[in-house]
Amino acid sequence: MTATTTIPLAVAVLFCACDKRVEESSPEPLRPVAYTKVQSRGGVRTRTFSGAAKAGTESTLSFKVDGTLQTLRLKIGDDVRKGQLIGELDPTEYELRVEDLEASVAQAQAQAVRATADLERVRGLYERSNASEADFDAAQAAADSSAANVESVKKKLEAARLQVQYCRLESPSSGRVAEIPVGLNENVRKGQAIVTLTAGALSDVEVAIPETLIPEIRVGQSAQVRFDAFPSRQYKAQVREVAPVASEGLSTYAVTMRLNRRDRDVLPGMAAAATFELGAADARPRFCIAPHAVGEDRDGRFVFVVARHGDGLGVVERRGVRIGELVSDGLEIFDGLDNGELVVVSGVARITNGQQVLLSDQQP
Repeated sequence: MTATTTIPLAVAVLFCACDKRVEESSPEPLRPVAYTKVQSRGGVRTRTFSGAAKAGTESTLSFKVDGTLQTLRLKIGDDVRKGQLIGELDPTEYELRVEDLEASVAQAQAQAVRATADLERVRGLYERSNASEADFDAAQAAADSSAANVESVKKKLEAARLQVQYCRLESPSSGRVAEIPVGLNENVRKGQAIVTLTAGALSDVEVAIPETLIPEIRVGQSAQVRFDAFPSRQYKAQVREVAPVASEGLSTYAVTMRLNRRDRDVLPGMAAAATFELGAADARPRFCIAPHAVGEDRDGRFVFVVARHGDGLGVVERRGVRIGELVSDGLEIFDGLDNGELVVVSGVARITNGQQVLLSDQQP
């Protein structure tokens, strides 16, 4: 190999070596991350629970006898006055029963008159020693039996007349018709629901509270209520009843609240949401952050806290945390954070402890 060919080769090797050193010394590009500043909420947090409206007082009206529904004088939504006629059963069967018993009473009274006359006749004979004591006792027993039979038939007649009256159903109180589950000419049984009547100036709302939170709900506690049908309206309410046992098959407890103002637009069954301000029993500070800001590995759950280093730059620190519940504002964090710290909420999976990052201007 000549000198003239050796020189270009050496130059080429030199340039390759320089390019390799430049490539090795080039820094990795900074990863951008979004962050948020956390603030303690003390021991109070907001929780919202779903439920439905129900009448403040609800009663189911029914007949006391079986029969065929002959008249029904109401429709759903009608206002009802106390004593107003709701409906009537066909009374024919019961009226015939009354007529039969009236005839039975007349017959029993006639028998009683004859038995009394026989007793007086036997008494006279017995006093003149023309009848035995056994004859007198038999006449006395017959008279007593006839009198008792009259009273028995009279009571049956009284009961039959009541059954005729029971064919009319009147409202025991004022209210509003919420449901009519039967129709005209339908055969109904005694005790079967004919009309559901709602009463009371104020409506109630019932929500289901998880067993983990029910100890924080008290009678008299305030809440804010909204209805899906009226999203722009907000109602104040107070807890009036907390169920002492869980709902069947569920791990929730029924809590009933009463609205503080009347609204005729609020009807039983309307979907509602009740918001409570709940205070923790131990009053520990709580932070709420986006759930995706919390990572998890074999060492447990963690977040990345950012410390500013220069304009637009920061260094992340892995911080172990203890989480609480998922609430409407995010995931609760009990331990591991302090007020005012910056927590990474985007890009968590692409950074490591101690890494320098580029802070995004946009803070969720």
